[in-house]
Amino acid sequence: MSISVFDPRPCQLGEGAMWHPGRQQAFWFDILGKRLLSRKGDEALEWQFDEHVSAAGWLDDDHLLIASETALFRFDLRDGTRQHIAALEAEMTGNRSNDGRADPWGGFWIGTMAKDERRGAGAIYRWFRGELRQLRAEVSIPNAICFSPDATQAYFADTAEKTVWRQDLDAEGWPVGAPRVFLDLRSEGLNPDGAITDAQGRFWNAQWGAGRLACYGPDGQFQQAIDLPSAQTSCPAFIGPALDVLLVTSAAVGLSGAQEGLSWKIKVPGVTGSPVPGVVL
Repeated sequence: MSISVFDPRPCQLGEGAMWHPGRQQAFWFDILGKRLLSRKGDEALEWQFDEHVSAAGWLDDDHLLIASETALFRFDLRDGTRQHIAALEAEMTGNRSNDGRADPWGGFWIGTMAKDERRGAGAIYRWFRGELRQLRAEVSIPNAICFSPDATQAYFADTAEKTVWRQDLDAEGWPVGAPRVFLDLRSEGLNPDGAITDAQGRFWNAQWGAGRLACYGPDGQFQQAIDLPSAQTSCPAFIGPALDVLLVTSAAVGLSGAQEGLSWKIKVPGVTGSPVPGVVL
């Protein structure tokens, strides 16, 4: 296994790591810095916004669907122009978007939360075929949104509750029945942040404050943890042509160490991700 710096630009709050298969390019966000960042080979790229941005899915080779504190919008990577798609709690000025990810059906799941982390102020939504529908209310810090490789289940967490849930999905990706607890991390004092599943269905979870990326089997059993130099690990994604590298973001907010807020890459032998789905508007 190898661990090294993927990008040396510190993020106040790194989040939303994703791989664009058409561009062969990794993207992630600095929520508090209101930035979208990327690397293409040795080239470091950056786009500045006037509001918090936190997560994205790819639409085609030139456009992303981006979630901000007020909207979902289509963003042109060539010239920085944006097209409004849907309002996202635009009237709730104390809220912002947080973790989100494209689903296997071309939909997009996104969580919201209070900027001051007030408990129960956020929610989880799904954008699908022109509709933005609320899936879960009274969420404090939504995180760990990802999907099983067989597209039968979604995962999500409330970091404030130190709990990850597993949700059954129907043939179009909508929730069926009540979610079930997948990981209860309260006894360990661990804070589940962003997550991704690998091609074998294992659940890789960045654990805020513990400086690690933890792997759990599809049955919820702990398998291993990879320690990282940044304490506030926040969001993983499989990147690279073979999806065999884990990109992990982190956050420097409240910390002063030289390695806080950096983005890391991890290569674990034999571990690969699943193809990254695009979003259909």
